[in-house]
Amino acid sequence: MQQLADYLLAEGFLSGLPKSVGYVLVVAFFAFVLLNFIMLVAGVTSWLERRVWARIQSRVGPNRVGPQGVIQWLADGIKSVLKEDIVPEAADKPLFKGAPYLAMIGFFGAWACVPFGDGLIVADLNVGVLYITAVTGLVVVGILMAGWSSNNKWALLGGIRSAAQIVSYEIPAAIAINTVILLTGTLSMQGIIKAQGWAPWNWFLFDNPFTFVAFFIFFVALLAEGNRTPFDLPEAESELVAGAFTEYSGLRSLLFFLVEWGNLYIIGALCTTLFLGGWQVPAFTDNAFVQGVLQMITFFLKSYFLVFVAMWIRATLPRVRVDQLMSLCWKYLVPIAFVNLLGAMLWVVAFPHGNIVMRLAMFGFGVVVTIYFFSRVASHLRRARPEMTWNPIS
Repeated sequence: MQQLADYLLAEGFLSGLPKSVGYVLVVAFFAFVLLNFIMLVAGVTSWLERRVWARIQSRVGPNRVGPQGVIQWLADGIKSVLKEDIVPEAADKPLFKGAPYLAMIGFFGAWACVPFGDGLIVADLNVGVLYITAVTGLVVVGILMAGWSSNNKWALLGGIRSAAQIVSYEIPAAIAINTVILLTGTLSMQGIIKAQGWAPWNWFLFDNPFTFVAFFIFFVALLAEGNRTPFDLPEAESELVAGAFTEYSGLRSLLFFLVEWGNLYIIGALCTTLFLGGWQVPAFTDNAFVQGVLQMITFFLKSYFLVFVAMWIRATLPRVRVDQLMSLCWKYLVPIAFVNLLGAMLWVVAFPHGNIVMRLAMFGFGVVVTIYFFSRVASHLRRARPEMTWNPIS
């Protein structure tokens, strides 16, 4: 973005403006484009999740607005904006009104370092991983603020649960990230992707047994941080009505939903960047535009595969109890993550340039497990519903 701004100020249509004004205009333009892109991704993700749920539960799902209901999310968003914005009489009004915007700032800021391709990134920070980990902390502050300011017991409990859950699961997630940093020596998101390759056996997921374990620790921790089932305790409908968002309506309620749906994609994007090779594709052409499009498509396909897995988990598993949630983190994930990190350190010392035999073996193991898993799923589907056909958009 800075290179484009410098070009526009030097030779483009902003050349006659002061440098500070030109930078402000470029940043405002990119922020506007990014905001609309985020809303599009969050909306499509919400529609996709509702369709996947419907298919798993033998329902139709949203199918009224647009072909197969593909723009149902837009109709729902407009409806939410037009609803009355109710503020409880006993609420702390400044904090109540500001909480969704604070959560939105943290969520919006995380997208600045998501690499969709080589050069398709808003800000390629040399501490990109650290930046995303830090800025997403504003989301939990917004949720806690919403719960406390609502002056509602259910909202307060939801906010406290969210804070405890996210703070706890940040620890195993950060330790899992360190196993990747050990291999790359960089905190740059683009640097981590470029340290991998387009071939699956060059992904960090299959680099060694310790990164393989780190991937699953990281994915589970992100599900918990994103309040995804089976870790959706902060907004458990059977216990807390809607958790921290109980008293919200209208636009402010929509902003919280936007953060939730968008965070689902962020989960897939972070796992793709750190463990699945990111946007890496073979060099099919010398055309930079075509190659960039291929990289972006590859990144989205990998990310949405993990998004689909998260949707599948949500439609399959029951919600855990609060004590089980904390026990999983402190008794299991944190110790396993620490031991796994020590093992990764020893591996890097023993094989500073990697081990191709282990990579191929890990990749082969992953292929066998995947084939076995999906064959079992297909077998269960055939026994449960012999007439069922797989058509996710019908």
